[in-house]
Amino acid sequence: MKKIISIILAVMMLSAIALLGVSCGNSADTFEPVAKEDLKIGLITLHDKSSPYDKNFIESMSRALANLGLSESQLYLYTGVDESSNCYDKAKACVNQGCQIVFADSFGHEDFIIQAAQEFKNVHFAHATGTKAHTVQLNNYANAFAAIYEGRYLAGIAAGMKLNEMIDNGDITADEAVMGYVGAFTYAEVISGYTSFYLGAKSVCPSVTMKVKFTGEWYHFDKEYSAAKTLIDEGCVLISQHADSYGAPTACEEAGVPNVSYNGSTAEQGPNTYIVTSKIDWTPYFEYIINCAIEGKALDYDWTGTLATGSVKLEALSDVAADGTQAKIDEALAKFAAGTLHVFDTSTFTVGGKTLTSYEADVDYDDKYTADTEVIKDGYFHESEYRSAPYFDIRIDGITLLDEQY
Repeated sequence: MKKIISIILAVMMLSAIALLGVSCGNSADTFEPVAKEDLKIGLITLHDKSSPYDKNFIESMSRALANLGLSESQLYLYTGVDESSNCYDKAKACVNQGCQIVFADSFGHEDFIIQAAQEFKNVHFAHATGTKAHTVQLNNYANAFAAIYEGRYLAGIAAGMKLNEMIDNGDITADEAVMGYVGAFTYAEVISGYTSFYLGAKSVCPSVTMKVKFTGEWYHFDKEYSAAKTLIDEGCVLISQHADSYGAPTACEEAGVPNVSYNGSTAEQGPNTYIVTSKIDWTPYFEYIINCAIEGKALDYDWTGTLATGSVKLEALSDVAADGTQAKIDEALAKFAAGTLHVFDTSTFTVGGKTLTSYEADVDYDDKYTADTEVIKDGYFHESEYRSAPYFDIRIDGITLLDEQY
């Protein structure tokens, strides 16, 4: 395995210490401090460890507990909780078991977690990928996400370098550098993810194009497997995904097609095809909310983890990666650290053949999803700066959607 940790990341992590220690609270303190040994935490996940997405949350929580000297017995874990009132029921069960913190990990959990927060005002409730906290402004409810588009961009560089290797070897022509992407839904989170991945690949392989197929499910092995097979049949020579099972990596391994995964390594499922994975490491956020509870402080409404906080990670490159990939990734990391690289730099993509100079995104929640915030300035789209959850929902040139019903 090729080493991914560089001096650049070490410097960025040192510079992040102050950020991770920033004071808790979005308003006046209203919570009783909790002794560390008395703390109880509820974790609600959409699936179990068979899903790389949910496994990532569960393992991040375990690391946070260990780092802070807490016991696994202080965690109340509910897995396989669908996006229904079942989520509210599990949140209430956590409260009844004495949890001072309840965290849920899936987009569709949000309304049910808000319902619980409105009822149990002395408990911290937090939610991944949600959009409503900074609008509803409940003192005990918060959203969190990370600038994973930067991690996907880095993973895209690895993909683009692999395409270049295939072109140089005569396996494909430059015009045949077509990637496939298995997406769950046509949500901004997914669009932001596949677009940043594509732009990373394009930064090193200018001829690349991409096709996207959606499943309409966050986790469905058969649909993700079938979508990857369809993309391969459509001429895609490298596949990535924003879907939560091992379906796409399995299809890639069977077909001998390189794969870039998300949320966790799929090297076991694709020993001959897996290149790299990007993921959000939730450990820093879990440590943050635990410390807020111990101190009796409210959570920030919206928290966005970054490369600097250690929340955006790229796992080690596999031997399938092309030579020179690490050096290209390190170049990008240096530019991110210097603030000179922006994933959605408007000079690097077009929409309908034109460069965007202005765009209003739906940042503040309302039931009509109204575009309300100008997000392009200084020559780039400011993703996840006005709200933690992604709001990049632009369909750029070079990416073809095979279906749009989701």
